[in-house]
Amino acid sequence: MISINNLSVEFSARSLFDNINYVINPRDRIALVGKNGAGKSTMLKIIAGIQQPTSGSVAVPSDITIGYLPQQMKLADSVTLVEEVRKAFSHIQELHDRLDMLNAELAERTDYESESYHKLIGQITDLTEHIAIVGSDNCEAEMEKTLIGLGFVRDDFNRPTSEFSGGWRMRVELAKLLLRRPDVLLLDEPTNHLDIESIQWLEQFLSTKAKAVVLVSHDRAFIDSVTNRTIEISLGKIYDYSVNYSKFVQLRKERIEQQMRAYQNQQKQIADTEEFIERFRYKATKAVQVQSRMKQLAKIERIEVDEVDTSHLNLKFPPAPRSGDYPVIADNVGKAYGDHQVFDHATFTIKRGEKVAFVGKNGEGKSTLVKCIMGEIPYTGTLKIGHNVRIGYFAQNQAQLLDESVSVFDTIDRVAVGDIRTKIRDILGAFMFGGEASDKKVKVLSGGEKTRLAMIRLLLEPVNLLILDEPTNHLDMATKDILKQAIKDFDGTVIVVSHDREFLDGLVEKVYEFGGGQVRECLGGIYEFLEKKRIASLHELELSKSPGKGDSGKSAASSEKKEAANTGKTESAAGPRLSYAEQREREKTIRRMQKKVEEAEAEISRLESELSAIESELAGGSSDSALYGRHAEASKNLENAMSVWELASMELDEYKSRSN
Repeated sequence: MISINNLSVEFSARSLFDNINYVINPRDRIALVGKNGAGKSTMLKIIAGIQQPTSGSVAVPSDITIGYLPQQMKLADSVTLVEEVRKAFSHIQELHDRLDMLNAELAERTDYESESYHKLIGQITDLTEHIAIVGSDNCEAEMEKTLIGLGFVRDDFNRPTSEFSGGWRMRVELAKLLLRRPDVLLLDEPTNHLDIESIQWLEQFLSTKAKAVVLVSHDRAFIDSVTNRTIEISLGKIYDYSVNYSKFVQLRKERIEQQMRAYQNQQKQIADTEEFIERFRYKATKAVQVQSRMKQLAKIERIEVDEVDTSHLNLKFPPAPRSGDYPVIADNVGKAYGDHQVFDHATFTIKRGEKVAFVGKNGEGKSTLVKCIMGEIPYTGTLKIGHNVRIGYFAQNQAQLLDESVSVFDTIDRVAVGDIRTKIRDILGAFMFGGEASDKKVKVLSGGEKTRLAMIRLLLEPVNLLILDEPTNHLDMATKDILKQAIKDFDGTVIVVSHDREFLDGLVEKVYEFGGGQVRECLGGIYEFLEKKRIASLHELELSKSPGKGDSGKSAASSEKKEAANTGKTESAAGPRLSYAEQREREKTIRRMQKKVEEAEAEISRLESELSAIESELAGGSSDSALYGRHAEASKNLENAMSVWELASMELDEYKSRSN
């Protein structure tokens, strides 16, 4: 569909990409991964046509549309939310205008037998079919579903976009992009401004409704759920894997080990060659052999190993001073801004050593309650901070509080105590401030770099209650892992406000959900909470679809729920029952389609086993060059089999949806 050919990019004599080639196919879900600065965002800009490469080309067929969501963009604020989002359908309006123009021309024509008249009828027919395909009659419904899925409520629809924060306006742009349904979606950190529920909705949308997707994200759970192909950018080259991110991590480890063995063998070859040259350089009888070895040495293409291993780095922060048994006790705490009650009657107790998460949609009061705990804003009710509690607070604007006149190293050196001072360089390196970067002045750092520096500074202070408000927004996956482990090892109390499920998984043991003006406690980890939330939402959905009122209505709802457990819908939503013959035919069709899905799954399993066997041989250092050809062929066959399975699954889901 889109072909990247011999792509090279250079910045200030530094090669970012070197002769890169790959193809974006229909239904591809590609995760672009790599270190910060590897060129992921640059690659998206080049595909989108915003930036030109130094050499090479991007071949895009004329009938292929591309939608691009950058990390930052200029946003218009002159209309209401719904008026702004309707701009996504401007191309459909253009189709209707053209159809009206052609119909008006047809009404004036009288040359019914002419070739041009028949050609005009053909154009009208084609245009009418095209409008039917794009579903113009469904635009308003799709717009409403998309906006609600991204976290807006109906009361927001007629609000001016100028009233929304930058994060919410980015959601507006994302909604417009999704509604246009381009053939290729390019998304650069799309989850940065989304809450957990909106991220899950976006995952579902991209998996079921989007065509080809290329995305950059540091949210591991998100890219694992959405993608089926991973392209790593490393040292100017790409490594293409037909698997999601988790499987890619395993395969990358094997690739690095192979590279390391090849690198070590080459280094030994180089050392032996250099030793021969040095040993016989001045012997006339060996002059020909020396010259031959020198030419051989010059022709060697040096192997590079892109290995950044921070797994050995175990950050141990200063022990937390002992606090009282209950660092935070809230009793009927509430907060209102004018007539808007953000939340009320929040009652909970956080025990010493607990690690808890505040989750919920944006604007429901998570950061507001944190500010109440910090004593920054007034509130109603009683909020007691326990004995000897020392709070370390990371706000989203924490970077603005840094002293910009000092260096990165000195910023950390001022707060580090004890043995940790001997590891400052290692810690800075783990958070991407290695080498000369540690000597930079804070004032020259980017916003993301300042955020990471503020995080390090906070985590080195001797506190016993850490409050972290969206700590992972500017951290890559490796750094998030280091931070997560450091917090798990921290022996104090932690409150984390975050939408990053992967980060919260295994870190927190209790979740507080903010929504509808309430704060609800849920024991267990983040995925247990999400599962309970899903069940609760389905229960509410069933109740909302129950017909009738009063006791008889309740009785009808109760009986229909039993059937809904199998059909997924109440009878009122499902419409008239099918006849026995129709039901049998439907079941027969579903079984046939399910068999097709199962056969595709079996083929995928077989090909995965075949590919795994080949990769095991390669990892074992096999010298059989034919293995690489077999590996490429098996990878291609697996990719095709996954496409067959995906199409079969979609057909099955669509048939079930239509026939319900």
